[in-house]
Formats: sequence, structure tokens, C-alpha cells
Amino acid sequence: MTYLDTVNWMFSQLPMYQKQGQTAFKKDLTNTLNLAKHLKNPQRKFKSIHVAGTNGKGSSSHMLASILQDAGYKVGLYTSPHLKDFRERIKINGKEVTKAFVIDFIKQNKTFLEANKLSFFEMTVGMAFDYFAKQNVDIAVIEVGLGGRLDSTNIITPEVSLITNIGLDHIQFLGDTLKLIASEKAGIIKPNIPVVISETQLETQSVFTAFAEKNNSPIHFADHAKNEALATDLKGSYQSKNIKGVLQTVKQLRLKGFEVSDKNIKSGLLNSVKNTGLKGRWQILNASPKVICDTAHNKEGLTLAMQQLLQEKYHKLHIVFGVVNDKDVASILPLLPKVATYYFCKPDVPRGLGQHVLMDVFISKGFQGTAYASVDIAYKEALKAASKDDVIYIGGSTFVVAEVV
Repeated sequence: MTYLDTVNWMFSQLPMYQKQGQTAFKKDLTNTLNLAKHLKNPQRKFKSIHVAGTNGKGSSSHMLASILQDAGYKVGLYTSPHLKDFRERIKINGKEVTKAFVIDFIKQNKTFLEANKLSFFEMTVGMAFDYFAKQNVDIAVIEVGLGGRLDSTNIITPEVSLITNIGLDHIQFLGDTLKLIASEKAGIIKPNIPVVISETQLETQSVFTAFAEKNNSPIHFADHAKNEALATDLKGSYQSKNIKGVLQTVKQLRLKGFEVSDKNIKSGLLNSVKNTGLKGRWQILNASPKVICDTAHNKEGLTLAMQQLLQEKYHKLHIVFGVVNDKDVASILPLLPKVATYYFCKPDVPRGLGQHVLMDVFISKGFQGTAYASVDIAYKEALKAASKDDVIYIGGSTFVVAEVV
């Protein structure tokens, strides 16, 4: 099988949350544990940091990897979803896993993967852990896919766990209150392993404290610590919240013997994009007119992104917008600016919500805009309509951003 054949075969395996949504959710870790055993437990052969949270876990993971790289460590980075190519999910020091490794891993293990009906996400986690073990990484930053307790990544015993924040996302799996969702994310707290919480939230603080006490885990609420305000090359004013959690996580690593200087921290934060190749976080695609894309897609993420968007200086605002079909569109409408021209589109995945359905909801609430057959056409129309003093924002879904970066 070629690389493309291999990846297409993986995508076709049941089930894949990225494309299908709810049916892809697994109820326990049996499959992942069986695969780990089959691979001779690679997750025990490298040190790790486990990162969960509703928003900010991707950015935080990349910042941590960048800082540790700057300190001279060989750093694995596992994140999801990918924007363009599957291999973005598995990196070492910013370099994507080779196509040869992906092909070979599936070829060697295909019989086992099929016989045990492993999902796309389970086999991807197994592949990442196998790669990190075989490449002898010093440490790997492992981002949770969905939730925490039942996520395939939750077979590691990390040096430190980081939970960024809790918002109402994926409620069909994780529960429909912040407390219930926090309980799922708190599932990554391990006995005697320190846990860092980036943002203290009234509704969730007691949940995390209780889980930490039960596991005898030292807990650190990062926004309570006094830290120097540091800059990062990841744009978006919301990164200041993520940085606090990252700094506290690095502090815990230092206590465990990792040598990371203040200079490494500053340099790592300023070179996160360069060191790790992160895309889609308040990314500027064009200067005139200014084009911004951002993967924010839930209430909390969009609230922060829109606050920042409205601070931009522009003559007119154009918004290219698309969502997936399990998105509660009505709940995000109050967050979005009405004084803007919208270009409604359907992201090119099976879960994409039809552009006309999306437009109807918006128009019924007094928004202005037109539906377009694809993200590409919507973006081109926005560019055509915009003057050099305008701003174009592209977002609503990771999959919309994936088509423009």
C-alpha cells in the first residue's frame, strides 16, 4: 500500500470522530490496552506530559514541546485533529513522522488491527506511542483527543498532567454541565502525579480538588501563581491564559530533574510555531485585506476569538463561516458580530452542516450573508468583495480552517 492507500484505509476504519461524530465514541480502554500489549507497551518506554481541556490544549501542548526542544530535549508531540496531512498528529522536534513509518506500522499490525476492530483514533495513538518509543524520545507531550477518562491516550503515567479549562463542548459524550465534563477531564489525574489547572473556574475547582485528593496528587491552579507576563509567537490574546498553565507545568518538570532555563522558556514561547509547525491559531493568511483564520469552534473559544476580532481596525468585516452538523448553532449566534457580511459554507467532511441550513439559521436572527458551495468559493468571494482596509475572518470549525491554511 502507498502512503495515501494506508491513510485512506485508516480513515475508513470504524469509527472516526473527526468525520462521523458521536458514533465514534468508545466506552472503555480495552482496545487501546490490547493494542499496547501487542506492541509490547511502548507507552512505558518514554516520559510524558498529558494535556487535556476544552480549549487551549493544542496551543499549550505546542508551547510545552517548543520549550523542551529549546532546552535540548528530543521531544515527541502527539496532537489532533490534523489540518492537512495525517502526519501532523505525530512529530518529534517539529518533524512529522515519516510516511515509511506510517505505511510499515499498518502493514506490520494490520491483521491485529482488523481482528480487534480498532478505531482510527486507537490505532493512531498506538502508532504514536510506538514511534516515540522506537525513536527514544526524552519526553513526549500527549494531547487528549476527547474528554480524558476514556480517551485512548489515557494509558500513560505522565510526569505531570495539565488541564487547561472546561467548557460546554462534546456534551453528547462528556455530560451537559461543567461539573460532569470536568469529571471526565479529571480522569487523566494519576496517583501521586502532580496536576496543573490553567484556569480556575468556580464550577469545576472542587471537582479537580476532590480528584486530586483521592489520588494523592499535588494540584496547582496556575492562575493563582505570580508569574512574569511572557510573550508567545502564537497570536491571540487568549494565549495568556494558556501560558500560565504551561509555566506551572514546566515548574513541575524542573522539580523532577528536567533542566529548563528561563531563557529556554522565553525562547520556546517565542518560537512555538517555528519549532513545532502549529497552524490555525489566529493565523494571518494575508496582509491587505487582512485575513485571519482561527480554529475556535465552541462557545468559550469563539467568545475569546470574537473579542479579539472586534479589536481589529477595519472598514468592513467579512466572515467566512462553516460548522459541523452536531454544532448547536443557536448557542453561538449571540457571540458573533451582526455588523458583518457572512459567507456561509460547508466544510468538506461528512459531518459538515449544509451551507443553506446554516444560512437560514443566521438570516432568521438578523444576520446578513450568502451561501456558497464550498469553503474555497466562499473565501474567494470574500477576497473579491473586500477592500484593502477590510478584515476577513475564516472560522467556525477546524475543518473550515483546514481548507485555507
